[in-house]
Amino acid sequence: MPTKRKPYNTYPEAFKLEALSLMDASDRPASAIARQLGIRRNQLYKWKEQMTKKGKVPTAQRGRPKKEDQSETATLRQEVKRLREENEILKKAAVYFARESK
Repeated sequence: MPTKRKPYNTYPEAFKLEALSLMDASDRPASAIARQLGIRRNQLYKWKEQMTKKGKVPTAQRGRPKKEDQSETATLRQEVKRLREENEILKKAAVYFARESK
């Protein structure tokens, strides 16, 4: 019988910032700090990486960003992908109907 996985823990932004400042200010290893806080060591590194990329620690939002939050390039790439798929469907339909009319 498969076991259900535990739900994700979400941490407030203040907790994340405090954990990262503790990691930067302390001379203890990250594994000791993570054990003290009750989190995984790699979670600290993920938060740090996200903070450097985005300039802040992200909130606990999941999923794809909303349309208005996406960059113009990402939106255009999605549109191009959709149009290519539609084009392939139309090509296949044209071949099908050309064979059907013979």
